[in-house]
Amino acid sequence: MKFVKYFPTERLKPYIKYFAVSENQFEREYKVLPSSGLVIGFQYKGQLSRLISTKENILESAGITDSFKIFKNSADVGTVLIYFTETGFIHFASHPANELFNLSLSLEDIFEKKSVREIEEKLATFTSDTARIKIVEHFLISQLKEVETDKLIVEAINLIYKTNGTIRISELNKKLFVSQSVFEKRFRKVVGTTAKKFASIIRFNSIIENFNEKKTLTEICYDNNYFDQSHFIKDFKQFTGDTPEKFKRFL
Repeated sequence: MKFVKYFPTERLKPYIKYFAVSENQFEREYKVLPSSGLVIGFQYKGQLSRLISTKENILESAGITDSFKIFKNSADVGTVLIYFTETGFIHFASHPANELFNLSLSLEDIFEKKSVREIEEKLATFTSDTARIKIVEHFLISQLKEVETDKLIVEAINLIYKTNGTIRISELNKKLFVSQSVFEKRFRKVVGTTAKKFASIIRFNSIIENFNEKKTLTEICYDNNYFDQSHFIKDFKQFTGDTPEKFKRFL
């Protein structure tokens, strides 16, 4: 299996965290945990699907999710993945980011069908990662839209990260001097989900980091503002499908 990250050009850095070229020689099912940004992928060989109740659904793009997802790739699959920053997606697509929440859609629902097919055909003709990344970068630059950055939402994201997702949304509203209804509408449009769900994803990612630091469950609960283990275990199973004890065994 191959998974190699590449960082974008200066022009795209405000919108793209990184690209990844992913390849697998064998058919495989695997679990993907929630993350804080939207992801899209161009297939240049093989096929990637999301499994829902054992049914395979062709996957090319995915919104922010608040629970784990099961994916399946065909044998000899190759994909260029694009990981957007938390506010990056709206600079390329006509859809508000919240329309992709918990969904897995075709790229043709986001970009023009003809353009998508042209890019995938070009990607299939090249053999080097750098050449493929350049093709995708050129396409994304051609799709850039003049969208003013919502500085209030950027500040909200920064505050959520600073507290590892434990800040209360009411406190966030007070710090930003904005009403809850106005704030939530703007946040969902830019980020793709509510501030509360986004904060819960950031807290979950902090918990995973705590697991890597070999902390006890009691320490992890305390560090992430959980006051009882039952609540922590319930949230953890929603995000991963496993209990904390079972999850730790696979680290």
